[in-house]
Amino acid sequence: MKPAADLDGFRAALRCLIADGARPHEVIWDTAPSLFAAEPGDESPPIALPRGVAEKIALLVCHRDPERYSLLYQLVWRVRHGERALPEIASDPLIHRLHGMEKSVRRDLHKMHAFVRFRRAEAEEERFVAWFEPEHFIIEATAQFFVDRFRGMYWSILTPVGSLHWDRNSLTVGPPAMKSDAPTGDAFEAGWRSYYESTFNPARLNPDVMRGHMAKKYWKNLPEAAAITDLIRSAPLRVKQMIEQQQAMPRKRDPKKAVAAMSDQAPKSLAALNRLIAASEPMVKGGTRAVLGEGPLHAPIAFVGEQPGDQEDMAGKPFIGPAGQLLDKAMAEAGIDRRAVYVTNAVKHFKFEPRGKRRIHSKPTAGEVRHYRWWLEKELDLVKPGLVVALGATAALALAGKPLAVGANRGPIVLDGRPGFITIHPSFLLRMPQEDKAMAWRQFVTDMKHIHAIAEQSRVA
Repeated sequence: MKPAADLDGFRAALRCLIADGARPHEVIWDTAPSLFAAEPGDESPPIALPRGVAEKIALLVCHRDPERYSLLYQLVWRVRHGERALPEIASDPLIHRLHGMEKSVRRDLHKMHAFVRFRRAEAEEERFVAWFEPEHFIIEATAQFFVDRFRGMYWSILTPVGSLHWDRNSLTVGPPAMKSDAPTGDAFEAGWRSYYESTFNPARLNPDVMRGHMAKKYWKNLPEAAAITDLIRSAPLRVKQMIEQQQAMPRKRDPKKAVAAMSDQAPKSLAALNRLIAASEPMVKGGTRAVLGEGPLHAPIAFVGEQPGDQEDMAGKPFIGPAGQLLDKAMAEAGIDRRAVYVTNAVKHFKFEPRGKRRIHSKPTAGEVRHYRWWLEKELDLVKPGLVVALGATAALALAGKPLAVGANRGPIVLDGRPGFITIHPSFLLRMPQEDKAMAWRQFVTDMKHIHAIAEQSRVA
């Protein structure tokens, strides 16, 4: 068996030992590569175990304890010899010890999910590399989490017990690495640290709780951790200043001043905003990476869709899939230059449901749209388009801040103070019955011509 987490090796050894009737005290476990491996042609039957026991085995082979295989074999032997309820008896010394080991592995998995930080590789601009130091042999157990979360990136996670490498198509498990193999920083970290500092609330500071959630041993690999000492040191003064400001404020707040204060804290450039969006956690199920808007500042028209699709998520560019190609065709027929307009989405991540190897689009909820609305508003404030076009009901909701039916509001409209226009999303055409598509397409192109005319008129004026 392998010295790290060897689930397949343990299962093979288990079949052989059970077939031979070996008692736990008769077995000496070792991590030599083939000590308990099944012989070629071995046909030992699979072992039927309660589901909870099988799940416990899959988790506990990841633990560092050199006795883990011996303890698990004791569990299997006792369950198969009349103690079916053993896993539920918390007072049993074996179960008590295994439960503590299980909690430790789960805690390590959680820490790896939370504290891995990718940095751009110096030699390969498209590859991102992270360094992490797990307590247990968990890298294979946590691999699917990172594949699902960062499916559209080229990335590597290096650890002292093994490494993971993803090329957008396949996952490779590699040998252990050294910290010097990973980059020590990149240009994005200053922005990420500023974002972390801006969200720190000194009034809620509790160092003991902070260390409980983020043990100090992880700090050395977290870019934002460099700010923690200064934030803790300055917290009392900042709290005092907050109290003094609160006491000095009039009872009836001026909404305009509040909005102005929030604006002062907002990113001052589209590049800065995009860095924050790219660093944010997906707010929808299945989201992997943010797909940012594309186009010039002060564009005559900004088209806002619902969310990126599968192809957009993979490429990191908006409106390049089937719906985007229809939009390009309609714009071309209406005389709109795609290169001159700005295209973006209300929701910045691809929400999907996995179905085999396919990722099926899932419509974002109204709550999820509201979560992303701040990003969209700031984005349009910085782009300053002459006309904003809502492609579909989700985009209309994001732009107006309230539900607007496309059929009843199709055409020119003011969207939260901005000159706007509502039309269908081009994906609607893809889902229509064939006999209705020709008429719907002509109406969509007519909308595009109307949009072009409004934009040209605004430009002349």
